[in-house]
Amino acid sequence: MRRHSKQDTAHVNKLTLLLPIFALAACGQEPAPEPVPTTTPEPVKTLPAPNQASFSALLGEACPSAEKVNTAVCKRAGMGSKDVVCEFGLGEDTYLRHKATLTAGEDAWTLADADAVCAEHGTHHK
Repeated sequence: MRRHSKQDTAHVNKLTLLLPIFALAACGQEPAPEPVPTTTPEPVKTLPAPNQASFSALLGEACPSAEKVNTAVCKRAGMGSKDVVCEFGLGEDTYLRHKATLTAGEDAWTLADADAVCAEHGTHHK
């Protein structure tokens, strides 16, 4: 039987220390994964929020005989709703006495019930 010398033990110790280093080096040699091409989603087309000027133009087109809009405030009809409710005053009236609902169309806002809005205005001024 052969006896182990101190020299053999030193070689075994060196190998024991080097094995984890080689294992780590081998792990670092893996190729990086290919980047996955990402597609950018199409932007959602939204209409600008209606303001006093845009609401005045809509009401003027729908009700040509109505007085000019003096003041208007528009806000969403409710959380998640596509409709907008506008409260407005006509002529010299600075109070928000009238209401109209705007609905989003393909490219523009439209009055939801233009005939009723125009008829309501007509009954106030007869």
